[in-house]
Amino acid sequence: MRYDVIVVGGSYAGMGAALQLVRARKSVLIVDAGERRNRFASHSHGFLTQDGADASAIAAIAREQLLAYPTVQWLDARVEAISGGPDDFTVTLAHGETHHARRILLATGVTDQLPAIPGLAERWGKAVFHCPYCHGYELGKGRIGILGTGPNSIHQASFLTEWGEVTLFVNDAVTLSPEQRDDLLRLGVSIEASPIDTLVGHADVRTADGRSHHFARLFVAARCAPSSPLAEALGCELEETPMGS
Repeated sequence: MRYDVIVVGGSYAGMGAALQLVRARKSVLIVDAGERRNRFASHSHGFLTQDGADASAIAAIAREQLLAYPTVQWLDARVEAISGGPDDFTVTLAHGETHHARRILLATGVTDQLPAIPGLAERWGKAVFHCPYCHGYELGKGRIGILGTGPNSIHQASFLTEWGEVTLFVNDAVTLSPEQRDDLLRLGVSIEASPIDTLVGHADVRTADGRSHHFARLFVAARCAPSSPLAEALGCELEETPMGS
């Protein structure tokens, strides 16, 4: 079978695009590797009609509604390669199976590139976050620690003061000009120079000098990169931004 469109990636963007395509009576195959970017978070906030809902439940409802249309099919698999061109694309899955389509829609999303701080990865989406609009309200104005990664951490520290008392760990990764330091101090941000040794407990930071710092939550300005090399392999141009490529 030759599909009108193969959608690579079945998270929110992929399903949203597929929904419009099947409503236009196109034949669609969605291939999804099951790696939603927000799979680490238990709840979604700031999403009208779904505020506080389980993120996986939102995705499950979207999939159920999408699969009610007769012209869509779903494969839980990973796309290994894409070849061909318009009207004659071939998609090869990791286990060798091939499928064909007139068009390809890439919805593979991005992956957060976390700094190599011991204890961070297992707390990501649970006690360490990147967006206060998604996870700031639940802090109840508690103490917030910023794990410094670069210039974006300065901006993050400045606007997180709306959500609680902020400490910025420069962690040998953030260089503050005298003006930037003065601005942060004026906003009430504490600046911690001792490097981070590890994260412990729920959201506590142990620094290299042996001290422990206790917080309600931690935030980090993580960079991101495409979750799959498929776009680059197809010759798509990638753009470097302050948040990643």
